[in-house]
Amino acid sequence: MRVTCGVDIGARTVKAVLFDVDSSSVIASEVVLENANPQETAQKLVERLCSTVKGLHWPDTVIATGYGRRHCLFADDATTEITCHAVGCRSIFPDVGLVVDIGGQDSKIIVLSEDGAVCDFEMNDRCAAGTGLFFEMACSLLSVDLREAGKLAAEAKDAAEISSMCAVFAQTEIVSLVQSGIATPAVLAGICRSIAKRTSALLGSRRLRGRIVFTGGVALNRGVVLALSKELGQPVSVPESPQTTGALGAALLGIRRL
Repeated sequence: MRVTCGVDIGARTVKAVLFDVDSSSVIASEVVLENANPQETAQKLVERLCSTVKGLHWPDTVIATGYGRRHCLFADDATTEITCHAVGCRSIFPDVGLVVDIGGQDSKIIVLSEDGAVCDFEMNDRCAAGTGLFFEMACSLLSVDLREAGKLAAEAKDAAEISSMCAVFAQTEIVSLVQSGIATPAVLAGICRSIAKRTSALLGSRRLRGRIVFTGGVALNRGVVLALSKELGQPVSVPESPQTTGALGAALLGIRRL
């Protein structure tokens, strides 16, 4: 059995995928919260995944990606998350034309050509607005469980207006909305719409082609999925495991080393 491993070290979580080259299938994957030592977290994660596969002591090759890929010293190689998300998403949705990735501390759009190559991308990594961290802060202000917030937002009949594109000022708006008696689901729906608008702005004048695939931890939020679909004017597809598409792409790129 030949096995490749993709490790995606993000700002908030570490993801790993083990890929069996001979059967062309994912045989193990997991997402864990990052601690102060991302390399240690990543190595323990890979070791734990290997222990779940009979006869596997260590992958044949390990490719690191993500925000902290250069800290993954045990990896055989490292590559940008832009490339890995494109490869990972295309392996699931061959007709993908645009990847929207929203993680804990950044958001990005990746434009793919018809043959799957990355032809353009745009990233927001300077402001928390439009990221998972922003939604977490908002949930804390509203005293809402993060795991329930997306469902509440999706079920809201109306969305409150949050006009600020700055995370700091948006928090002030959220507090003001609550104090004025606006229902929590409506405020959450407004936050989802704000994130969608911020993400849509990254597209600029670029034309959409093919399927839109939404990845990253925020893709688990049903409210943001609906808001993004509405903002972009067409449905967005979410992989079964949207947090691990970057790690999957890294594992698939590892096949080239074999």
